[in-house]
Amino acid sequence: MLKINPKDLSQKETHKILSGTIAPRPVAFVTTLNLDKTINGAPFSFFSILTPNPPLISLSVLREDNKMKDTAINIIREKEFVVHVMTQENVEKFNMAAARLPYGISEIDLANLTPINSTNIKTPGVKEGSVRFEVLLESHLELGDNGIISADFFIGRVSLIHLREDIYQNTYINYENLKPIGRLAGNKFVKVIDLYSLDRPK
Repeated sequence: MLKINPKDLSQKETHKILSGTIAPRPVAFVTTLNLDKTINGAPFSFFSILTPNPPLISLSVLREDNKMKDTAINIIREKEFVVHVMTQENVEKFNMAAARLPYGISEIDLANLTPINSTNIKTPGVKEGSVRFEVLLESHLELGDNGIISADFFIGRVSLIHLREDIYQNTYINYENLKPIGRLAGNKFVKVIDLYSLDRPK
């Protein structure tokens, strides 16, 4: 068994190990409002549920050269965002929105996505998301080490849930219809296709 001290690794090497072993991860496609009210869209795999009561989710947006990404800037300013779940049906378009574009140029247009109005918040989502959460910012933390901020960590409260009808059946999620995508390391993704059940011990 290898023993590796993260202090002996570069940030890139640590990132490779953590993202490669903590996998597969669900991928959030996040829309936010730019200052000029154009829509920003980007995928993130450092994303999870925190608690159902209250309904809180987490999103970590890594910085590049200590610079905040547009998504983080927009969330802090607007205090809201929309999270879509990446699936086999939208993975190509959502991934296209990961392209680096100048601020104010909408990834939604680049990926040929269809904006759709939200109900409880100002930020629109996209129609291609079969699962869509309208989220209000609950908390923002700056994460880093040695005085260098490496990520903006957001805790958001789910204000409204949008689900395509064939996904939500008898209070359960139908995974055959959802077809979620998991993120591995680098450019690798995985389809959720081999389902099985395992009872918890009493």
